[in-house]
Amino acid sequence: MQNKSCPISFQRVDATVVRILSLYMGLLFTLFVVTKFIPIIFFLVLDFVTRIYFKKEYSLLFMLAKATKNLLNFQSHLEDNAPKRLASFFGLTFVTLIALSTVLNLDIVFYGLSLILGVCIFLEVAFSYCLGCEVYHLYKRFSL
Repeated sequence: MQNKSCPISFQRVDATVVRILSLYMGLLFTLFVVTKFIPIIFFLVLDFVTRIYFKKEYSLLFMLAKATKNLLNFQSHLEDNAPKRLASFFGLTFVTLIALSTVLNLDIVFYGLSLILGVCIFLEVAFSYCLGCEVYHLYKRFSL
């Protein structure tokens, strides 16, 4: 039996900021699901791309989350960055597929992917539970 594991990078990230960022992302995503206003989902794709491939400090949602944390005087809680980064890649994949399913009018795909992403966002915001480690564990277990 294998032990569960997460990817490890030895770089630390403020989990409080990540949770606040997830809250803002969840609010915007909910607004998109309700209105299907395309610029919202494109903004989310752009924000993920900025955080993953450039510097997270350039992300508008990251700046807003960091400012919110400082304004409300929340304590920092440092965690390893790798699981959060992996979850960001999954999030980028999901919002990109959701954007494509919206543009192509694939409603069943849209609602299925939206439900999955919504549950993932909820788990992160409400319980600080990231599915990145679970997916990584399954990947390691079944990869050759």
